[in-house]
Amino acid sequence: MSALQYAQQTTGLARMAVRLPSRGMRRPTLSRPFHRNVMTKEQIKTAELQKTPHTPNQIVTEVPHAKEPSLVYDVPSPLWYHRLGPVKDFFGWFSRMQRRRPLTVTLATSLTTYLCGDILAQEIGREPYDGKRTLRMLLIGALASIPGYKWFMFLGSHFNYGSTLTTITVKVLIQQFFFAPIFNTYFFGMQAILAGSSPSAVIDRVKGAVPESVISSAKFWPAVTALNFTVIPAHMRFAFSAVFAVVWQSYLSFLNRKEERIEPMGTMAEEAKVRVDEYVDIVTGDD
Repeated sequence: MSALQYAQQTTGLARMAVRLPSRGMRRPTLSRPFHRNVMTKEQIKTAELQKTPHTPNQIVTEVPHAKEPSLVYDVPSPLWYHRLGPVKDFFGWFSRMQRRRPLTVTLATSLTTYLCGDILAQEIGREPYDGKRTLRMLLIGALASIPGYKWFMFLGSHFNYGSTLTTITVKVLIQQFFFAPIFNTYFFGMQAILAGSSPSAVIDRVKGAVPESVISSAKFWPAVTALNFTVIPAHMRFAFSAVFAVVWQSYLSFLNRKEERIEPMGTMAEEAKVRVDEYVDIVTGDD
């Protein structure tokens, strides 16, 4: 056999091996052709002008080795709640830190709450900023932070019944009629003590401000407390309350400042009693 005949025979066998796959092997399938929309530059500009935030984004790329047409790939834009990723990441990080270092995070959260509340109250009062007043608020908040966190953990693990409605109702009542008077007494008493008031003035401050604050608390906190013990995890309840506590601390700071202003004339309770007596005298006609 000549060399030419041997080469021809070898080539024929190779072609047969390519055409006939071996047993057990699948014939390779070709992928479906990808159809691309080709648009001119004018069409691209029109599409860009017509694009709104509610329509998918369009990414424009130039076709290699082409002068006129370009490709437009239609990519769905992220939904609005997908853009809250950084917020979700922050709360996830905060939750992990609350589990790892609950007391440290609670102290930092409380200080932030009292700081924002006092600054907001001073802004509402339209008075020159008083740094000493802010320091008093921060000290009061720091001392109350850990007991407040322990209280929320205790209330969450106790007074649990078979009925969810009964459980939430009991917790709200205990929070409102037991915790609120004690905390408000502590708040206004410490404000007077840190301001250098005498013991009698401290008692007058508590008598004048606590009843009004407890009544206002009954209008504000029950809904927050019910929501807190219904859907919020136990380790996050103090932080959740701190969000609403910014407004509440602003109110307490404003009420405390109001009490300070009228102390030379008497407490708020005494002033109200005098006004009621004057009104009664006018109605009855007594001099």
